[in-house]
Amino acid sequence: MQHILSAQHIVKRYATHTALDDVSLDIPAQSIFGLLGPNGAGKTSLIRIINQITGPDSGSVLFEGQPLSPKHVEQIGYLPEERGLYKKMEVGEQALYLAQLKGMPKAEAKKKLKEWFQKFEIDAWWHKKVEELSKGMQQKIQFIVTVLHEPKLLILDEPFSGFDPINANLIKNEILKLKEQGSTILFSTHNMGSVEELCDYIALINKSKKILDGPVKQIRKEHRSNTFEIEFTGNMMAFTNSLWTFGKLGEHKMDGENGKAQVVLTPGTSPNQLIESILPVAQIHSFREIIPSMNDIFISKVNEGNPLGTQSNFTE
Repeated sequence: MQHILSAQHIVKRYATHTALDDVSLDIPAQSIFGLLGPNGAGKTSLIRIINQITGPDSGSVLFEGQPLSPKHVEQIGYLPEERGLYKKMEVGEQALYLAQLKGMPKAEAKKKLKEWFQKFEIDAWWHKKVEELSKGMQQKIQFIVTVLHEPKLLILDEPFSGFDPINANLIKNEILKLKEQGSTILFSTHNMGSVEELCDYIALINKSKKILDGPVKQIRKEHRSNTFEIEFTGNMMAFTNSLWTFGKLGEHKMDGENGKAQVVLTPGTSPNQLIESILPVAQIHSFREIIPSMNDIFISKVNEGNPLGTQSNFTE
């Protein structure tokens, strides 16, 4: 598998704490990679190192197999969580200026900007001053400027923050298109729904250490608990008795003869055995495995490392 970026044994210390402690990760080319972690976990420090805003105390970063260097700046696009545009400048003038900082010729930048402004239906904003725009409008401009030079690696820090659902969906669709066109996206967010919807791979950082990484589908399967939800018609007592040694009854409820129950399979038992044990006493309407969401896995893994009785400062 080809990796566009590899961070190897990164350590970053500040005066009072260690932000990154021997963190390694590989970002496959043309993928969407979720960088997850509670506030203060070290995500921003890693992003700053990849952007060459700061350097690691030890460890190395490779971009397409070569040591990360200033020449790679033009191949990386960065949308920070803290938005920053010059309030008094006109939108079009500022977008042109920022595009040229990324090495784009003015004529090419203007042509592509016009195309993006038409796509987002914001042509009328070209001569408006930034201070006249809402926060969401300003975010659209920054997103366009971030992707305009068609970087190989896009780093998006909370890209949906402040967007209404319609515009958030617009940005999601553009992110997927960029991936199809060959870009790789490093995606930092607290929104676990977006992670499951968009990300191919994730890495979870907590208290300066990487505690989990891999393909999203594989991670969810590895954290399955052999729990099944069964909807049925029948008698709850008979249903419970039918489980025998095949499963343990969990949460359940009855509405007349209609029931819904969670059953944890006994080790060594197959779903077919469980179904066969229930069929004589109940009519099964649905039978599905409950695979934990990324949100469940995130909270579980983060709280594993917290002192007893504490919770992570993760928020949706």
